[in-house]
Amino acid sequence: MLINSIYNIVDQIFIGQGVGYLGNAATNIIFPLVIICTAISLIIGNGCAAELSLRLGEGKKEEAKKSVGTSISVLILVSIIFSLIAYLALPTLVNWFGCTDNVYPYAIAYGKIIVLGAPFMIIYSGLAAIIRADGAPKYSMACLVVGAILNIILDYIFIMIFDMGVEGGALATIIGQIISCIIALVYIPRMKSFKLSKKDLIPSKSIFKTLGFGTSSFITQMTILVLFIFMNNIMTKYGVNTEYGADIPLSVYGVISKITGLYVSSVLGVAIGAQPIIGYNYGAGKYNRVRETLKEVLIVNFIIGFIFNMLFLIFPRQIVSIFGSSDNELYLKFATDFCRIFLLVSMLNALEMTSSVVIQSFGNVKKATATSFIRQIILFVPIALILTNIMGLYGAIYAGPIADTICFIIVIFIFTSEYKKIKSKEVVEENIIIENSNKKKSNNNLIITINREYGSGGRYVAKLLADSLNANFYDKEIIVMAAKKTGLSENYINENEQKITNIGNIYYNNDNELFIAESKVIKELAKNTPCVIVGRCANYVLKDYKNIINIFLYSSDEDKINRCV
Repeated sequence: MLINSIYNIVDQIFIGQGVGYLGNAATNIIFPLVIICTAISLIIGNGCAAELSLRLGEGKKEEAKKSVGTSISVLILVSIIFSLIAYLALPTLVNWFGCTDNVYPYAIAYGKIIVLGAPFMIIYSGLAAIIRADGAPKYSMACLVVGAILNIILDYIFIMIFDMGVEGGALATIIGQIISCIIALVYIPRMKSFKLSKKDLIPSKSIFKTLGFGTSSFITQMTILVLFIFMNNIMTKYGVNTEYGADIPLSVYGVISKITGLYVSSVLGVAIGAQPIIGYNYGAGKYNRVRETLKEVLIVNFIIGFIFNMLFLIFPRQIVSIFGSSDNELYLKFATDFCRIFLLVSMLNALEMTSSVVIQSFGNVKKATATSFIRQIILFVPIALILTNIMGLYGAIYAGPIADTICFIIVIFIFTSEYKKIKSKEVVEENIIIENSNKKKSNNNLIITINREYGSGGRYVAKLLADSLNANFYDKEIIVMAAKKTGLSENYINENEQKITNIGNIYYNNDNELFIAESKVIKELAKNTPCVIVGRCANYVLKDYKNIINIFLYSSDEDKINRCV
């Protein structure tokens, strides 16, 4: 997410240094088209990522597979259509976006190149979300990093050395996006969760469910779009009657929005990064893990919000000067005022942004959408319209902290209601252990381990034995506890614990994290005697314990087959 913001910021910095604030204003005019590209990639990419996580958590791999294939095809098709429409309608669009006469030639020159590269931006952004949900966040990040680094290098070459102006900045951007897109496409045939076939790429009606999951992200971007166009027009309409003129406020708003983009991207990056974890565990009914993840995400995002908020308040002039026009006092004065007033309580936005993404992970599209809509449209626009009629240009600036504060209060109630639902559904993972500890214990400290052939009824016999002896019973509870110790998923442990070989060597050399974790759990459980422990090499782990009986169950092939059937 940060790298996505850097694509926009790097252009703004080099163009500001090489062309001036009119060049910055031009990138601001074209930025709504970038927002639309992001919205398209998120409604499909984030929607597919959310559905992929939920379906994998539910064990519905075929549904997940079809969703991914359809999403990729639709992503490519829609991106091409959007690029063609935007290119043809560009002169009309820039006027809608608040362009002034001075900025118009720069905006058209920059915009034509950007919209031609739009398909690559949309495709790689959408695929990045799918790749993350497939369990490869490092690869997802790598494809963006390579493009971003190339963009920075080419920006310097095209603008500062070849003096290509705004066209050079745009060209550097789309070359970086093309490379990122190619790297992302290379990953798709090698997905971890499943292998896509050609028939999976044929669009199906599953896309509507995917779009439903991504609606919140889409509306979040569209509300940003409405806000951006609204503010551009406010800056030019009310700025023309001030000492700053129309161009300075337009340019400053573009610069500040790019700076806050780093903050927004940081918060959303953490929330979206947590989305597969939240969605998977929610789908799998592991509500305790969902709650733990939510707490961590909120803590991290509020810390991020506080740091950015302090930077905006303490160093506004220094930050804005990075983008050029450092010798223009009027420009710097308005930029400093805008930064300090408009972003006064920006850290409060962390809750709104986080809530929108995590509620989407629960499949609650309506509430996630409402959360996205509150600040930008329901609150900010009406407040800004009222205050600009009273205070002029500065009215729109003061509307920012007022809307942020009211939105924060509203979202607290929305998030709390969702959090309480999760808490009420929470399955306490160690409830069986707690229940066992409340059983009446006998006077001895007998430990019984049961190993068995597959299909011989080992678990069934062990449960009967534990009940008859009034003893604690442990089987899959060991997986849950080992998962908590290692951080590995229960699915991974379940699939790999039976593959452990050469136990003695592992045990004495500590070279298998899974076996060591389960061994520690078994030793802890052995303290809750009397107990019956099924499998997991417990007879070996507890071989030095006293009062232990090791049982091995076997049966005929016919009997085992009948039991399995």
